[in-house]
Amino acid sequence: MAIQQKPPQPSKSSSWGVVLFLLLAVLVIYLWGQVNKGETGPTTISYSQFMQQLQAGNINSVTIKALQVTGDLKKETSLQPPGETAAKQVTTFQTTLPSFQGGGIMNDLQARGVQVNVKPSQGSPFTTILIGFLPWILLIGFWVYMFRRAQQIQGGAGGLFAFGASKARLYDVKKPQVTYRDVAGMENVKRDLTETIEFLKDPSKFKAIGAKVPKGVLLVGPPGTGKTLLARATAGEAGVPFYSISGSEFIEMFVGVGASRVRDMFKKARESQPSIIFIDEIDAVGRTRGAGLGGGHDEREQTLNQLLSEMDGFEAHEEVIVMAATNRPDVLDPALLRPGRFDRQIVVDRPGWKERKAILEIHTRTKPLAAGVDLERLAKGTPGLTGADLENMANEAALVTVRKGKSTVDMSDFEEARDKVLMGAVREDTVGEQEKRITAYHESGHALTAWELPDMDPIHKVSIIPRGLAMGVTQTLPEEDRHFYPMGYLLHRLAVMLAGRAAEKLVFGDISTGASNDLKEATSLAEKMVAQWGMSEKIGPVNLGRGEEHPFLGRELAAPKRYSEEMAWLMDKEIQSLINGAAETAENILKANRPILDKLAEHLIKEEVLDRDQIEKIIEEAKGGETEGAAARPEA
Repeated sequence: MAIQQKPPQPSKSSSWGVVLFLLLAVLVIYLWGQVNKGETGPTTISYSQFMQQLQAGNINSVTIKALQVTGDLKKETSLQPPGETAAKQVTTFQTTLPSFQGGGIMNDLQARGVQVNVKPSQGSPFTTILIGFLPWILLIGFWVYMFRRAQQIQGGAGGLFAFGASKARLYDVKKPQVTYRDVAGMENVKRDLTETIEFLKDPSKFKAIGAKVPKGVLLVGPPGTGKTLLARATAGEAGVPFYSISGSEFIEMFVGVGASRVRDMFKKARESQPSIIFIDEIDAVGRTRGAGLGGGHDEREQTLNQLLSEMDGFEAHEEVIVMAATNRPDVLDPALLRPGRFDRQIVVDRPGWKERKAILEIHTRTKPLAAGVDLERLAKGTPGLTGADLENMANEAALVTVRKGKSTVDMSDFEEARDKVLMGAVREDTVGEQEKRITAYHESGHALTAWELPDMDPIHKVSIIPRGLAMGVTQTLPEEDRHFYPMGYLLHRLAVMLAGRAAEKLVFGDISTGASNDLKEATSLAEKMVAQWGMSEKIGPVNLGRGEEHPFLGRELAAPKRYSEEMAWLMDKEIQSLINGAAETAENILKANRPILDKLAEHLIKEEVLDRDQIEKIIEEAKGGETEGAAARPEA
């Protein structure tokens, strides 16, 4: 459990506790005064009884405060207080003067020789105490309100005086909730990180042979592959203080705050060393300096300069290790990546099928699975998915189970969840018959061309149900994870991409906008084949950089072209040649197998979804039981 360490601040409960304590103290004082007053106070008599005793000369002395009169009698007298039935022996008394009495009573008192004391008018003890404490109560309440308001505005404790304080959160290493047992696969990554942890726990065996642990470990990989999860697991395994912060938390609206927070974070880490600092999404502050449109000296660069100085400055921090994660290593400043700062760069890549199976086992261990659930089949059928995608798929399968009112998650739920993750959610659109027919032929063109071309990925499912932004989907799943793509495979892939458009042109004599995404993907692939992968004889084995995604605007403006206008024209012609050749290949396949295309489209219109077995059966029947490519096609 991550516990955020914050400077002391008055909580809402403690502030109200102080106010409540003061009010209770005032109430106790008031009640104590009333009790004492009731026990030893004078007896209340009526004004007429007071005048009778005065006329009789039985009053010794009186004390007058406003209209209240208290006094003592010369001799004890039996009097009946107002509202009571029995008389009392009275020595001291109190009564209230009428407001119209004026100064006449003073003449009577003087004439009878009564000793008179006059006191200024005052409120009750409770009122006096309340008036005395009320300003302090209001002042304390206003101070607490303003202090908490300043915290909300400034985003943390301390208000204006805590801008430079680090927002790094300290994990409670005594209560780890994520360890390496919760991270499936990535054995090499865990081995490298375990070596770092071992150094922090026992640096003597490394120093004995002169070995130095890396000062920085950079986790690089696509989004969702588990970089932050690895950092949390490292916090659970380390047993040393682990400070975690996001790169964006260094930057604030005031100048110099980011650099101050970097200094404060390293100061805390040095005070509790050995320790680990983890910076998530470090590209927020670690981008290449001097490449932005606003010049080379801004708040982000000041923060980066301070980070560079802290990681490898004049002072050595041997037992403070910095971990960071990013999915944009291409934008990081070279000074940040040099040895001495981030010495070790660990690639956290997309998992293979065995790792995907282990990930699914972790994410389904709390879910009741039906007897027929095959996690290995699911893992092999989800190439390219990351750990986050697989977690989402397992959760979607559980939601489908609840929606259907079942008690266990079966394979059909996982299949539906996989289709939703890979192809998008089903749209409840009302599709006209003509559009449905066009979509059916479009998807049948993709499927038939992929079936006929050798070495293509097996077809998993063809659907004309609208999903996501597509009206239909043809899904192919490779039998194994690919890392290299031969030129022949890519040319066939181009043909499959353009086969939907070719089918529309062949059947309807017209083309539609339904192939817009196919054309975009095909053009992008052909451009990379020509300009980056050296797959054009006229261009040759060169990488001209065309088609690269520039990390940010500054680098794009500053980067010169690697080719001339003549070379750009030649690349355009080669890209066009590849696309036209692929389109011609698709057209020839569809013309040669027009009856099969019609059969596939007919079944798609009727069924809306076809899987691999159904497609194979339709093609076999259309070819008279002899499927040319089926024997060579691997089973999905």
